[in-house]
Amino acid sequence: MAQVVADRRDVDFVIHEQLKVESLSKYEGFADFNKKTIDMVVSEARNLALKELFPLLKEGDEEGCKFENGVVNVPKSFHKAYKLFREGGWIAMSDDPKWGGQGMPATVALAANNYFNGSNYPFMLHNILAHGAGKLVEKFGTDKQKNLFLKKMYSGEWGGSMLLTEPEAGSDVGALTTKAVDNGDGTYSITGNKIFISSGETDLVPNIIHPVLARIEGAPAGTGGISLFLVPKIWVNDDGSLGERNDIVCTGIEEKMGIHGSPTCSIALGSKGVCRGTLLGQANKGMSAMFVMMNEARLHVGMQGFACASASYLNALNYARDRVQGRSLTETDKNATGVPIIRHPDIRRILLTMKSTSEAMRSILFYTGFMEDMVKLSKTPEDKARYQGLIDVLIPVAKGYVTDRAFEMCSLGVQVFGGYGFTKEYPQEQLLRDCKITQIYEGTNGIQAMDLLGRKLGLNKGQAFTNLLDEVQKTIDSAKELPTLKNLADRLELNVSKLKEVGQSLLEKMRAGEVLKAFANAHPFLDVTGDTIMAWMLLWRAVIATEQLKNKPQSKDTAFYEGQLKSAQFYINSVLPVSIGKMNVIMLCDTAVIDIEEDSFGPR
Repeated sequence: MAQVVADRRDVDFVIHEQLKVESLSKYEGFADFNKKTIDMVVSEARNLALKELFPLLKEGDEEGCKFENGVVNVPKSFHKAYKLFREGGWIAMSDDPKWGGQGMPATVALAANNYFNGSNYPFMLHNILAHGAGKLVEKFGTDKQKNLFLKKMYSGEWGGSMLLTEPEAGSDVGALTTKAVDNGDGTYSITGNKIFISSGETDLVPNIIHPVLARIEGAPAGTGGISLFLVPKIWVNDDGSLGERNDIVCTGIEEKMGIHGSPTCSIALGSKGVCRGTLLGQANKGMSAMFVMMNEARLHVGMQGFACASASYLNALNYARDRVQGRSLTETDKNATGVPIIRHPDIRRILLTMKSTSEAMRSILFYTGFMEDMVKLSKTPEDKARYQGLIDVLIPVAKGYVTDRAFEMCSLGVQVFGGYGFTKEYPQEQLLRDCKITQIYEGTNGIQAMDLLGRKLGLNKGQAFTNLLDEVQKTIDSAKELPTLKNLADRLELNVSKLKEVGQSLLEKMRAGEVLKAFANAHPFLDVTGDTIMAWMLLWRAVIATEQLKNKPQSKDTAFYEGQLKSAQFYINSVLPVSIGKMNVIMLCDTAVIDIEEDSFGPR
């Protein structure tokens, strides 16, 4: 059962052997998190995921959410699971104990979330935005706002959401029309409509605290005139007691292809009465504040997609070991019995694709969390800026690239099952459906690509991107010292060199005013950057595995370490040559995408 959710051995490998997270316990902030404590946290998360959350995955999908008269009922079984999740303190794992958090390293929290999302990520959507909304209160709230809301949000007693998207504005948040009028008493009256709001209404909690983007009357147009407000579903009095119902109403929920256990709501503010809110942070600084929440959410979306892919892989692996069909290709006896399909070359190709991709994605996500821990522990502004720069570059990869690959892996997971994968008898089709939204929400992956090219490539005059590639080079240099890995290191080094050339070429095009040409290649650039980072993670793993096999040539972990070598070999020799081809296409900078007339795409 455990292998259906996440591979514990691989989780432990990344935490303890690749990142050595227990080394953080030497710092005052994480002194309690030694190896024993970390393993206990992961084990408890695994137990909760397997025993309570995973059994509800199919049930929640089939029952779905129900909307009636402004009320949203989530699957009935989610209520018990939510109570257990709250009691375990899992919502605010990495947050300040002062406000009810557990204060654990972000890396460890990601390992726990690997299990939670792998078991039932539609359920987890009820918790992620509540935490993100709480983080906004912690970072930008007044003492009064923190005291009123924060502990109840971090404990899960109250929920939270993120009200950004509007029917006409969509991803162009700067075009929003939601309006805020100063009441002169510290509150604002807010009117407008929001759509695609995850957990915007739910019967899991009695109150929901909504961060809402709106424009104060008379503020400038565009993103520079947007402010952020806290709008409770039920007004909270100064003494913390609940007051009257605020005029923030769910008008409907979407019928979706996946994540049926999570309600995606349409919300009307101030349509029939008065919707009150309080300013969170500074006026006209709402977008910069919201990005704090969005970056956290984007990393978690990467985890959602990856968790689907990892679960799909483990399901496919177990099925391929048990499913007997067809003789071996090398068998000459026509009367020979069939063999498990894992012995067929094409199935092995699919499984190794899924294995290597899943392992690299786990390393990218956990590494990004580790960088968050290093930012928290940094003593100098220079170190803090360096680690934050690495995070900033990695976020579009961790969200955009990872979820693109995750959906492909879920599709391959269906393929291994054949016709059975297309049925509801097995979880593969649900994982594929649920995974798709991860490429869309929290900024479509096209937006992630534009972020990487337009903002992150040139961040700090290009130093952040350079620093990331310098980290890749350190692993390449280590691998070159190991004869069995030198060829793989050389191939990755070629990729890094080509990636630098491509990045510089795109920057020059933007500086020369050829913006459309550059951004026509934004998504391909995200692809090749992601390919390179994935190969780095796998080569890094291979260096560790080679050293372990040298020190312990025969142990219970021999097969695992040998599997790491094969993952790196397969990925670097099979994917990176294609990545070089993609880079050649980018350098060619064909203009068909820009030049084609709209009418030439086809009839209206």
